[in-house]
Amino acid sequence: MITLHHAPQSRSMRVLWLLNELGVDFRVVELPFDKTLRRPEFLSLSPAGRVPALEIEGERMFESGAMIEYLCERYPETGLGRLPGDMDRMAWLVWVHFAETLSQHVASLTQQHIMLYEDAMRSPVVMKLEAARVKKCYGAIEARLSTPVENRDCLLTGGFSACDIAVGQAVYMARHFARLDGFPETAAWFDRITARPAFQASLPGPDSSRLYEKPFYEVPADA
Repeated sequence: MITLHHAPQSRSMRVLWLLNELGVDFRVVELPFDKTLRRPEFLSLSPAGRVPALEIEGERMFESGAMIEYLCERYPETGLGRLPGDMDRMAWLVWVHFAETLSQHVASLTQQHIMLYEDAMRSPVVMKLEAARVKKCYGAIEARLSTPVENRDCLLTGGFSACDIAVGQAVYMARHFARLDGFPETAAWFDRITARPAFQASLPGPDSSRLYEKPFYEVPADA
């Protein structure tokens, strides 16, 4: 049995989406994004106290990018990975890990807007800089999707894959801080992939805790 330790609206969401796409049996242990992640029992699964953590056949994993690679290799018949020798292998690896580039900027913005509770602790300058960096990442996605390739509906020539999942989930979080205005191909791609039932199944349920209480966080007017 596969067990995913998951906090809604965090990086673990990309692994939950992938598991739903794979169609394999798994269970979810849902955790709040709070001091629960510092408890010894969770630290035994994820030493840095971060989600996700994955238990599989008595082993543990605690990096979402590694989980994506492993699960795609374990279930190659799903076509969500690109194995060595595949024409899309290099691009697949690049885009799976590009999700973390975008997620790092989102993490900084999440800290500034949400985790730092007092206004004096926040930096409007950092907020603006990180939002601009998010938009640079959008620009990279836009350029990829604008490449003149027939039927370019996904990041890879060969169609939908786990790199759409990884980057798509990062964009899902990033949109709380930087809108997709001015990135039409990225917006259309995001709408397509998030209409998939597996993505919808990865969204927080009605009783789930949420990291983001607002759909969008504006930079303070005096920034």
